[in-house]
Amino acid sequence: MKTGTADWRADIDALRFAVSDTGPYGFVHRLAFRTLIGFDPTPGDCLAWFEDHRAAFVAAAEKHLPDGRNFHLNSRDIRRQLRGVDPV
Repeated sequence: MKTGTADWRADIDALRFAVSDTGPYGFVHRLAFRTLIGFDPTPGDCLAWFEDHRAAFVAAAEKHLPDGRNFHLNSRDIRRQLRGVDPV
């Protein structure tokens, strides 16, 4: 998977996106999108919202890169980046 691309993993009901060409992957569960979007989204809704707000996902993901492992982001991680707030 190329950097910045995303797909839907139905087996875990989550969006997966590539942080770099060699890994790791970030995962965002559909319920996190429900909190962010304000309604119960379909996988297509989640993918579209990711595309519209890619910069916030990447900024949140960068906080997880030093350990080099796959990780999950929650709605707070993404919302902080949308608001431009860097958590202490």
